[in-house]
Amino acid sequence: IVTEEFEMVVLSVGFDSPHSAKELASATGIELNEFGFTVNPPYDLVKTSREGVFAAGCFEGPKDVPETVCEASAAASQAGGIIAESRGTETVPETHPPERDIRGEPVRVGVFVCHCGINIGGVVDVPEVVEYAKTIPGVAYAEENLYTCSQDTQYRITEMIQKHNLNRVVVASCTPRTHEPLFQATLIAAGLNPHLFEMANIRDQDSWVHREDKIGATQKAKDQVRMAVAKARKLEPLFTTTVPVTPAAVVIGGGISGLTAALNFADQGIETYIIEKDSELGGFARNIKYSMEKLSPQELLNGLVERAVKHPKITVFTDSIIKQVEGFVGNFQTTIEVDGVEEIKLDHGVFVVATGALPYQPTEKDYLYGKDERVITQEELESGLYDGTLELNGDETICMIQCVGSRTDEHPWCSRVCCRKACQNAIILKDKYPDLQVFIFYRDMRTYGESELYYTKAREKGVFFVRFEEGEEPQVTQSNGKLTLKAQDYILQSQLLINPDYVVLSTGIVPDRENNEKIAQFLKVPLTEDGFFLEAHMKLRPVDFATDGVFLCGLAHSPKTIEESIVQANAAVGRAMTILSREELESAATIAQVDELTCVGCGMCEAICPYKAIALEEKKVMGQVKTVAVVTPALCKGCGACASSCRSSSIDLKGFDNGEVVSQVLMGVWE
Repeated sequence: IVTEEFEMVVLSVGFDSPHSAKELASATGIELNEFGFTVNPPYDLVKTSREGVFAAGCFEGPKDVPETVCEASAAASQAGGIIAESRGTETVPETHPPERDIRGEPVRVGVFVCHCGINIGGVVDVPEVVEYAKTIPGVAYAEENLYTCSQDTQYRITEMIQKHNLNRVVVASCTPRTHEPLFQATLIAAGLNPHLFEMANIRDQDSWVHREDKIGATQKAKDQVRMAVAKARKLEPLFTTTVPVTPAAVVIGGGISGLTAALNFADQGIETYIIEKDSELGGFARNIKYSMEKLSPQELLNGLVERAVKHPKITVFTDSIIKQVEGFVGNFQTTIEVDGVEEIKLDHGVFVVATGALPYQPTEKDYLYGKDERVITQEELESGLYDGTLELNGDETICMIQCVGSRTDEHPWCSRVCCRKACQNAIILKDKYPDLQVFIFYRDMRTYGESELYYTKAREKGVFFVRFEEGEEPQVTQSNGKLTLKAQDYILQSQLLINPDYVVLSTGIVPDRENNEKIAQFLKVPLTEDGFFLEAHMKLRPVDFATDGVFLCGLAHSPKTIEESIVQANAAVGRAMTILSREELESAATIAQVDELTCVGCGMCEAICPYKAIALEEKKVMGQVKTVAVVTPALCKGCGACASSCRSSSIDLKGFDNGEVVSQVLMGVWE
């Protein structure tokens, strides 16, 4: 026993059900389990015991932020499926005052400086910044606000725009990433074009990074406001264009994730195409025979396949690969090759990538896999038990080894399902053969959430758990027809020698890298360095890609359980329906524009555009035919790569053109 003194102790506490759970469950008529979380049907984590009532997030059980966000979208998607026929029937269009024509008006900028509680006001002298703003050329009105994003202040900004005849607005507060759309909506409510707005981030870029220098932070805030006003003076109204939406979806992959997504789309009346490269549907789930759920994985899979094949809104293409993808969000055209011969073109509005993954095939020399038929994988153990080809007397010794092919230099990730699968199969074995000896050799048991019950149950049934350190994995040898497993037991501080009848390797999940790379090139979406598909944002957009109209789910994203794959599939549909439920989409206003008079058609912009939004075309310009760059508004994301690389300065980014940016830079040194 060692006693030490510390200045701080940090407790890493777990999740518990909320105190109000029983009251809320009683009011909604849903069941809770013994821990106070919701009771779910097999494999569906967002459904509850009552039809039409859904649960999401930690009310359903302990989970991380990405899973919470996925479940929220999945719950919304399934709820949307119930009311799909009534979608839009009660919608009342939002009305706004007519947009004011500011042409010919002198520039009148309104500046609104936010305290943001103490976030900004505790460091920056906001009243001093406001008084300074009043001296900047073009500023007609300036004031301070406690919280500029509050609803009361939004109304006030609208009133001040109308009272002082303001035609440009600058808000000095936090980040435009989260709050710019809010303030732009305020301008629309006041009758101004939303792009007559500029934001100075005096929180993230000033008060948060200069907390110890209040005088310097105040001066920097003045500089930021001055630069924002300089740009605002140059701003002109920008306008969007609209494109029609093709109400159809392509789901790439016919495993559990793909089938779930396709059926959700189809049940909401969306024409859906499943593209499966194999000759049959099912994907990775064909390897999974047992589960602790009441419904077996094969029953679940067979039910999904049967429903998908018979659904009038679903067309299934097996032995099919993508040959070409054209178009953009809402208007894709995909060419596929079926059976290596026939080419079919599909018109659709969105993609869902559900390409799945592969089971790791062991190559480690220490385990004798492939050299001795008694060394098998968990999937092979399951299949043998399922179809009766694995004959056991009931008195054998079985050793399971965890993290085979996972958490290594080559595959550094945890495959998420191996620990749960080992405990589950050990329980199945002990239930069927109580005298069987089962050892599980592990680095760390990761039966997270309610799966921890499997670990507890396995221990209660007499399964032995033996921990090993990285680099000191168990070794399997064969001599005189016998298998010998050698491992270090760190509790007993001695070496174990066991003669197992079977060694079962808990292998991980690896990406289908070759197939993923092809799909990624067609859809212009990124992969992780490991070969899985990379989402737009781990926590905020866990099923979106940065490419609009393309979504992902299941093992294509990362290793996960069947339940998590189903949630993510429904979440992808929920996100995709925000597009497919519309008749048309608005393109961004801040897009590239080409001066055809000065464009020399060099093609640099076409080559550098990451979204393929620019193409060279022959056009008649001032009576002469010439090759010029043409922007597709629906594809352009306003990244500015083309504008910064144009050799003839023929491309500007609307809202960030040369005049606006140069004015902003020059005003940065003006006093």
